[in-house]
Amino acid sequence: MSTRVALVDDQTLVRAGFRALLERDPGIVVVGEASDGAEAVELVRGERPDIVLMDIRMPVLDGIEATRAIVGDASLRDVRIVMLTTFEVDEYVFDALRAGASGFLLKDTDPDELRRAVHVVARGEALLSPGVTRRLIEGFVTGERPHRLDDTPLGVLTEREKEIVGLVGGGLSNEEISRRVFISPATVKTHVGRALFKLGARDRAQLVVIAYETGLVVPGVR
Repeated sequence: MSTRVALVDDQTLVRAGFRALLERDPGIVVVGEASDGAEAVELVRGERPDIVLMDIRMPVLDGIEATRAIVGDASLRDVRIVMLTTFEVDEYVFDALRAGASGFLLKDTDPDELRRAVHVVARGEALLSPGVTRRLIEGFVTGERPHRLDDTPLGVLTEREKEIVGLVGGGLSNEEISRRVFISPATVKTHVGRALFKLGARDRAQLVVIAYETGLVVPGVR
């Protein structure tokens, strides 16, 4: 079954470029395009794509508000949103993740990486390029947000689950976590799944946000 993708960007040439690159993969189908956030919400409600590649800064309704509207619609719970950004450090990306985005891609991402990323997100492996994501969030959070907010939500987790969430928040993949704590990748995946359920998080991207907002991960501290 093909992965169905919607493209949202206010620049026609950008959308055309992404469409051309994506459609070189026979496993990807572009089901529609939108030029602003309001159009995006209507497009997603009509087409129900698997993945939305969403620009952040757009007229009428920006990508963050559009993401919030889509994520807030229970009938669209299976739609995954990946934000498109021009720079590694974009002050809006952290807010986009908080709004429910499953990750982000730089607009100059290598074509092969772009297509691979779409398939990765479609499989539910939400957070793309963990190392870059970590640097992006740390660069924005440092000096902008308090190091510790409310860690109450973490009370539902076991100590091992809390440890795993902290490592996810640090940008580590399941394989990297496996090597760090000496358990199998399958066991790591199980712990991540339980943490997602207990915390009511959509995906790994939301675990990153929770890790930072509860102070489980402090920017700049390893």
